[in-house]
Amino acid sequence: MKKNVAERIEKISYAVREIVEEAKKLEKQGKKVYYMNIGDPIKYDFETPKHLHDAVVEKKHFSGYGDSIGLDEAKQAIVGKARRDGLKGVDEDDVLITSGGSEGIIFSIGALMDPGENILVPKPDYPLYSFYHTFFGGKDNFYYLNEEDDWQPDVDDIRKQVNEKTKAIVVVNPNNPTGSVYSKKILQGVVDVAAEHDLIIISDDTYERIIFDGKKHVVIGSIAKDVPVVTLHSMSKVYLVPGWRLGWMVFHDPAQRIQDYKEACKKLARARLSSVHHHQFGIKAGLEGSHKHVEEMVKKLQKRRDITYKRLNEINGISCVKPEGAFYAFPRIDLPIKSDKEFILDLLHEEGVLFVHGSGFGQRPGTYHFRVVFLAPEETLNIVYNKLESFVNKHF
Repeated sequence: MKKNVAERIEKISYAVREIVEEAKKLEKQGKKVYYMNIGDPIKYDFETPKHLHDAVVEKKHFSGYGDSIGLDEAKQAIVGKARRDGLKGVDEDDVLITSGGSEGIIFSIGALMDPGENILVPKPDYPLYSFYHTFFGGKDNFYYLNEEDDWQPDVDDIRKQVNEKTKAIVVVNPNNPTGSVYSKKILQGVVDVAAEHDLIIISDDTYERIIFDGKKHVVIGSIAKDVPVVTLHSMSKVYLVPGWRLGWMVFHDPAQRIQDYKEACKKLARARLSSVHHHQFGIKAGLEGSHKHVEEMVKKLQKRRDITYKRLNEINGISCVKPEGAFYAFPRIDLPIKSDKEFILDLLHEEGVLFVHGSGFGQRPGTYHFRVVFLAPEETLNIVYNKLESFVNKHF
């Protein structure tokens, strides 16, 4: 019998979604499962802002194909935001609207890298980067985030890992899965490495407004000078519309060094025809309308972050760096376990709590972690952490 699955598919995995299948089996057997694995605010007590709904509903008759690169009024709003962020010289030609941030990841890797080349991705990372890096034939290359330095990128490690086949450096800030927010000093270090080696920076700013304790998000493109930066954005988290699949890419290229790359990304966009047409009317409403919902969301999430940080660090053998942004924590397991995946699956079967194993995001050898999504209401979070504590006390 002929082999029916491409070899490149056998090499890849996406832990965040794949582990759900085990939880579904348990639910079919009647077990209640607390899903703490996927960052979808709408599944909890968050609602899409009314002015975004209204903007899209008003244009619902736009049911034909849209422009492959994106709606003009949406691109104009994105240009306004980019300039406010300090990306000087950006215009509509530098914007590409995508089907969520995920498509931006696919385009940014697929248009840049040939098989055998590499893009430096962080470990731990949002697994879609590693997924498509492998899918497109990239040779594994990564740099570590430093747990002892609040999960900041290890700039010295980035510099060491660059080789003649490296095309770009990926930065995810605020970070998924660790919740870290990068300092200006660290980001300047990344820019310096990129400048030394003529690399592109791919900056994922999906969680840019979800930041705690009064910290500020530094847009890396605003300090990059002549280093080309491709910024990936998504409406999903900050604007509470994950199902709308709205995202965009901004190409900041003052020295005009990556115009061919920008056109290659647009070629991929034309091949998929267009992103969802009428939903794009929500971009202008989101970027130029009220952001009161963001203030309310951050206030609510900071309380949940505080509970998460406190409760996890009170459990024997569990330690957690305090998240500064997004809605994730990446606690470390210092217990006699065989693997963090086995730990998470055993917890799921016994207590009905679903986290994602740290090995699904990448981590330093010999360490074990898991990712927590702390979007759930405080009462639910306490139930979940009680179950985790009970599980650890029972087995260790």
